[in-house]
Amino acid sequence: MSFIRNILKNSRSIKDGNFFLLLNDILGYKVKNKSLYLTAFTHRSMNIKDKKGNAINYERLEFVGDAMLSAVIAAYLFEEVPHGDEGYLTKMRSKVVSREHLNELGKELKLIDLVESKIPKSNFGNNIHGNLFESLVGAIYLDKGYQYCEKFIHKRVIKPHVDIETLEGRVISYKSLLIEWCQKEKKTFDYNVYEDTGNDELKHFSVKLSIDDKVIAKARATSKKKAEEKASKRAFFAFQNEISKAL
Repeated sequence: MSFIRNILKNSRSIKDGNFFLLLNDILGYKVKNKSLYLTAFTHRSMNIKDKKGNAINYERLEFVGDAMLSAVIAAYLFEEVPHGDEGYLTKMRSKVVSREHLNELGKELKLIDLVESKIPKSNFGNNIHGNLFESLVGAIYLDKGYQYCEKFIHKRVIKPHVDIETLEGRVISYKSLLIEWCQKEKKTFDYNVYEDTGNDELKHFSVKLSIDDKVIAKARATSKKKAEEKASKRAFFAFQNEISKAL
């Protein structure tokens, strides 16, 4: 681990000399295994490898953090909502650990300020914030164990952001909700997506959402997924009363 620690320390510039001071402020304690946290904020573009040729970046810690978040949130919901069945608890957990919510948490802690990368931070997509939050949680678990990790998640996620009543009304995917409604009501639906670059520098996609062979909503975005979600949101509000009664 000292070999990895030296590689990571040497990869960081002088302006990142206060890395651990900033990190200690976020965590509320002094870290023990420094190499874990350096790894947690190392982007793959740094192209750092250990003696065996294994990549050193935050992606593996992100995997651990995802699992820990799911476990702690699941245990919390199990205790707090005794009437919730498996389906209800799964949906509620998904809302807490949704990519959108994790991105908000990462932004709140300004984790992108700690990342070491050869890519300009302005070029990162929005998901970098959530990825870093998950990798930090993974590092905390491996460094301090389950209790410290659980304490951090309660402090940074559950106490400030998890309200059962609010979560129940939160929609994490309008597309999933709309498809569920269409299937339940035996309605046909079709997302007709096509490239629509126009005069934009970035590639754009347009979508026409049809329900029962009638175009209900149109949308345009920089990815197929975003365009479909935007069209689904518009369609949801067009059928909000019917969907609320059925689901």
